Amino acid sequence: MTDRLTLRILTPVGTAFEGPVEAVFVPGSSGAFEVLPGHAPIISSLESGRILWRHDGREDSLAVRTGAMIVENNTVTVCAQQES
Repeated sequence: MTDRLTLRILTPVGTAFEGPVEAVFVPGSSGAFEVLPGHAPIISSLESGRILWRHDGREDSLAVRTGAMIVENNTVTVCAQQES
């Protein structure tokens, strides 16, 4: 099992982030949850909140209004409306 995920965050204006991460924390419509390497495949809608990801010994985040995400084969793809 790999110790990294590939995260892609896509917004209407372009790619907000793309790269390897250790973990992703998202504001799911049924509650916030964390995605780690090896996570089962999932599709989830996202609520208003912050997407947080850990990479290279630091944390970054992006505020979103709404969106959706897909997790499959250690790849997390988020399509979201960025909070202005």
